[in-house]
Amino acid sequence: MSSSGILKSSIAKKYVMALTGLFLCLFLVGHLLGNLQLFIPGEEGQTAFNQYALFMTTFPAVKVLSYLTYGSVLFHLVDGIVLTVQNRRARPVSYAVEKGSSNSGWSSRNMALLGTIVLVFIVTHMQNFWWKMHFSEMPTQTVDGVVLKDLYTVVLNYFNPLVNSFAFAAVLLYVSGMVALGFHLWHGFASGFQSLGIRHAKYTIWIEMVGKGFAVLVPLAFAAIPLYLFITQG
Repeated sequence: MSSSGILKSSIAKKYVMALTGLFLCLFLVGHLLGNLQLFIPGEEGQTAFNQYALFMTTFPAVKVLSYLTYGSVLFHLVDGIVLTVQNRRARPVSYAVEKGSSNSGWSSRNMALLGTIVLVFIVTHMQNFWWKMHFSEMPTQTVDGVVLKDLYTVVLNYFNPLVNSFAFAAVLLYVSGMVALGFHLWHGFASGFQSLGIRHAKYTIWIEMVGKGFAVLVPLAFAAIPLYLFITQG
């Protein structure tokens, strides 16, 4: 048994960390597919994105998955940070010779730092979009007699340097968060499968290849959205 992290059992912690991490990878894909509609210009993109936002905030099954996602994010990030802090306290004196990258990659040695950056990004991201969608006054769009909260316009204005004086800082924070996420996934994707015992000479190499591709392509696609909005509206 281990007292590290939130869970007391080291085995339980390992499996839950892996499962929540891989579940969040699925969430990232779904969230990205919805956000890609921000590339669609004009009323067509506005309608598509606002209908997507309505579906994500009202459909019962999606709402359940959303709460599961919130719980997974909190557990995965907070427990990882707590675990790292406790491990460092248990070894307060550094080894005489630090071998660094000869033993592990940079991302695997800095998962807590990367997780902290991602956590800061998530908090600010939810404050600027999720909170406004649920609890603040919003512009609206009427489509076939249905009044939609116009999150599309809110997002565009947030990254528009002509509307928001902090648009450049917003883009910088978003891109930084995606860089940190990419490094986090570079190690974490394959590590999740390994923690679940899914490791074999025949397919481990494919898991690692898919993981590295996922770690590059998904954060890159997310980061491209604010950059595109900032450049095209500036």
